[in-house]
Amino acid sequence: MQAASTMVLHTWNQRLGHHPHVHALVPGSGPSLDGTRWVPCRFTSATRQKPARPFLVDNTELGRRFRDSYVRGVRRLIKAGVLEIEDPAELITILEDVQACDWVVYIQPPPKDTSDPADVLKYLARYMTGGPISDRRLIEVKDGRVYFWARSGDKSNQQVPVSLPTLEFVRSWTLHILPKGFTKARRYGGWSNTRQAAYQQQCDRLQPIPPSAATDMNDSLTPVLEEPPDERKKCPRCQTEMELESHTRRPSWRTLFYGSDHPRWMEWRGSG
Repeated sequence: MQAASTMVLHTWNQRLGHHPHVHALVPGSGPSLDGTRWVPCRFTSATRQKPARPFLVDNTELGRRFRDSYVRGVRRLIKAGVLEIEDPAELITILEDVQACDWVVYIQPPPKDTSDPADVLKYLARYMTGGPISDRRLIEVKDGRVYFWARSGDKSNQQVPVSLPTLEFVRSWTLHILPKGFTKARRYGGWSNTRQAAYQQQCDRLQPIPPSAATDMNDSLTPVLEEPPDERKKCPRCQTEMELESHTRRPSWRTLFYGSDHPRWMEWRGSG
């Protein structure tokens, strides 16, 4: 099957710590390598305890392949003198330790068999917009600390309040601004810029369309008249129409980072 993927770089965790990783969107079905037939998604064998589930690749083996490829690339950069390292021997020791353990790769199918592809794209889009922390996770600023919600480290996965000193919070936030030249999202294989049009044509020509999907497609062509939405926002508790009392213009990030009141440690050096 022809490969295709969209990958998004993500550099933080729930507590604004340094946690670089990528989220990838990969189709489970697609055109064959010769472009003559449709290759459907594979499924695991069903058991009494577990139903059959979509199967892309062995995630453990994928993690090992990526680990070995990554380490080989770093070794090549060291040998070519591209990486400026004070102690290359120490880095080699670190690479040997890194290569001795499995890397984490998590593969998840759509949440439901009836899930729409747009739902999966919307989920991935959340990692492409906004910053390391959303406004709704901020609790308060008190006594020189910023309090916000983050996932707990245990298996409960509940949201718990955590805090950081104000300057440390801002410093941690700015660490996740990509340096100049870095790209947050990339497309590969059939979804790349040069192959996307031909790949889409192959998918449209070879992909089997179930009757239900064809019916839904025809129904979607019928215009549906909807009432215009109410522009006046209402209180979520009492449903009373709310009025805007004041409007405070938020300063731009350029003003915050490079204005006259910015901290000295925020003055970047180099190409970044």
